[in-house]
Amino acid sequence: MSSIEPPSEPAPFRRMTSRDRTEAHRAATPLELFFDLCFVVAVAQAGGQLAHDLAAGHLGHGLYSYAFAFFAIWWAWMNFSWFASAYDVDDVPYRVTTLVQITGVLILAAGVPRLFTEQDLTLSVIGYVVMRLALVTQWLRAAASESGGARTMALRYAAGITACQVGWGLVLLVPESARVWVLPLGIVAELSVPALAELHTQSHWHPHHIAERYGLFTLIVLGETVSAATLAMQAALDEHEALGDLIPLAAGGILTCFAAWWIYFARPVHHILTSNRRSFLWGYGHYLVLGSAAAIGAGMEVAIEYAVGKAHIGAVAAAAAVTVPTALYLFTVWLLHARHSKRGPAQVLLLPVTAVAVLACTLFGESGVLATGLVCALAVAAGVTLHARQS
Repeated sequence: MSSIEPPSEPAPFRRMTSRDRTEAHRAATPLELFFDLCFVVAVAQAGGQLAHDLAAGHLGHGLYSYAFAFFAIWWAWMNFSWFASAYDVDDVPYRVTTLVQITGVLILAAGVPRLFTEQDLTLSVIGYVVMRLALVTQWLRAAASESGGARTMALRYAAGITACQVGWGLVLLVPESARVWVLPLGIVAELSVPALAELHTQSHWHPHHIAERYGLFTLIVLGETVSAATLAMQAALDEHEALGDLIPLAAGGILTCFAAWWIYFARPVHHILTSNRRSFLWGYGHYLVLGSAAAIGAGMEVAIEYAVGKAHIGAVAAAAAVTVPTALYLFTVWLLHARHSKRGPAQVLLLPVTAVAVLACTLFGESGVLATGLVCALAVAAGVTLHARQS
């Protein structure tokens, strides 16, 4: 990844025209990094609530609530990142509007516990709508400065996002028993907006910038995973002093997180972002990459609670809380970009086979987390060795 752009005094106002897709030395800005850090507050809330539900044995409720909450966080983050890649003018209105979006995610984060415990969507929806309507004002600015197909595209984005936010407001009026069927329709509507908006004219996002933005957010989410596991470990030691039971978990968790970082950043990925279709699939697929990365931290919390006798589930279920998201992470990273840089069957199949082996570690029960870490570490070592032999 390239270095962060140094901060500078913003211009009072600039015309919001699209940036050059081939711009040299394009890098993430301090505002974008601040944006990511604030979004991870919501990720931490969702992961913490998922851990609580899994430890209590509420698997269905926890996964459904987590999937919805993480979609709201990820989709708002992703839409801002692609817009910024094409239209970041770094003037005063742009910065203020971005700070409004950050305020929205903090409102959403505050509503995540109620979403899980009471199925109360009100605060989360309010925060989400604040984020999305702030982006609408950005698209309207772009439309005012553009012409022809680019202007039409910007207006389609503004209209589509606005219509979706009206829909989310109406969702709050739907009886709770019917929301399980209505929420997926809202998600499908949101996902369709970029495809419809860019049907004839495509935004000028920057491949290097997009690859870096996703890498930075993945990095921060993995950091949150390490933080969540560390805090859970500290709390368990303070309350139970079960050091002997926790050391294998700590070793397995550390190895898993280190391997997750290594595997994602093993090769540059901007070279595969060669078309809107491929890039959109890559960007959308990161819902699973980022969601599973955050869920690894939640799974570590569950495994720690089981180790000290606080979880209401069995050893296999506690291990699965770590092995399943880890396997999903490995497979989706391979599917989205790792496989494109592999040569020969051994390199190509290494991560899918590792994902299957990690799932098999579930059967080790209490030792499943340590086994997962060892398998991931061996996969990294094998990957390095295979690459060295073919270089």
